[in-house]
Amino acid sequence: MSGARAPVEFDLAVGDTRSLNRSLHDAAPDGGAPPRWRIRNPGGRHALCVGMDAEAALEVFGHVGYYCGGMNQAAHIVIHGNAGPGVAENMMSGSVRVKGDASQSAGASGRGGLLVIEGNASARCGISMKGIDIVVAGSVGHMSAFMAQAGHLVVCGDAGADLGDSIYEAVLFVRGSVGSLGADCIEKEMTDGHVERLGGLLAAAGVEADARSFRRYGSARRLYHFHVDRADEY
Repeated sequence: MSGARAPVEFDLAVGDTRSLNRSLHDAAPDGGAPPRWRIRNPGGRHALCVGMDAEAALEVFGHVGYYCGGMNQAAHIVIHGNAGPGVAENMMSGSVRVKGDASQSAGASGRGGLLVIEGNASARCGISMKGIDIVVAGSVGHMSAFMAQAGHLVVCGDAGADLGDSIYEAVLFVRGSVGSLGADCIEKEMTDGHVERLGGLLAAAGVEADARSFRRYGSARRLYHFHVDRADEY
């Protein structure tokens, strides 16, 4: 690509997490092409590439621990391996892509941006999501999209028990089976508009799937406010 910077190499077999994150934060764009980084030998370390607040392209070669890419804003992060709990937690914008599987609470409280998991995600994927878009090429575990407020969760495989428990206005698309629906989560009509929106999300994630083969789930809006007659549903 014309004008692209040569990637900066950082080896975590030699350097430490704090040095990496400090270097990433100090390398703000100077008006030219966004910085590019190749991070090797992560060895399952935690809190890698957190708090990015400028455009950059980061590739992590190996498995990472918890909160990789947390609080990301504008950066584009690719993890060539599996990710521990809370990958892309509280992401604001940009993107995080996991080439393997993700542990629990992927994309928790995310407010924007795109999280793509090319494998499977564990329990509570998208918990308390607030605007993030999450596309999982495989399946998700139980209690995914618990208290999801806004954004989209796309599951190309199956979803575990209690999907969308106490959901607000997030939109869920699932192609496979659903173990069970959580409190106040119901199946909803899949309109042409939803098919178009889902198609855009799949295209952005680089996932090939027929948008018309998915079902849509969302809030029945019965539990927005406490009502004593429904106390056993909370």
